[in-house]
Amino acid sequence: MSNAISDLFASGRVVSFQSNQSVFQIGDRVQNMYFVTDGGVDLVRYSKRGAPLILARVGQGGVLAEASAYSSRYHCHAVTSAPTQLRSLPVSAFRDRLHGSPDMARTWAARLAQELQTARMQSEIRSLKTVAERLDAWLGENKTLPPKGQMQNLAYFLGVSREALYRELARRRG
Repeated sequence: MSNAISDLFASGRVVSFQSNQSVFQIGDRVQNMYFVTDGGVDLVRYSKRGAPLILARVGQGGVLAEASAYSSRYHCHAVTSAPTQLRSLPVSAFRDRLHGSPDMARTWAARLAQELQTARMQSEIRSLKTVAERLDAWLGENKTLPPKGQMQNLAYFLGVSREALYRELARRRG
């Protein structure tokens, strides 16, 4: 599926960002859709006290703010978490490509359904009280732990600190 989505953005303009740069801000008019070819972008909202809440972390092969394809304004901030390269496609061209190809529309719908399932699973896991319960629920769905360099992503997904996750993993090993 990601090859088909990548193909959708193949003619898009390449845009590069340094770490901690804004791609778009909440309330900006949706003019482009973005595909991450390298690096990563956090989709962020801020609490009334200014604390960041990361709604999603989008890495290589991901599309930023998918729901924006049919919205007039972005509903979050997009901030790069590393040096990042994106393919930018005008939202009108993006929609035209989807509407002009039933296969592409089905692929996009399948991707959105997968993203929704993942978001629901994450919400369910984060409603659990302990790190152990959250990790058990995640392992029940995924069966194995990610490679060492990916543990911070698992901690983010579980809604716990890296340190709390490492403590729980050490407890299970010991």
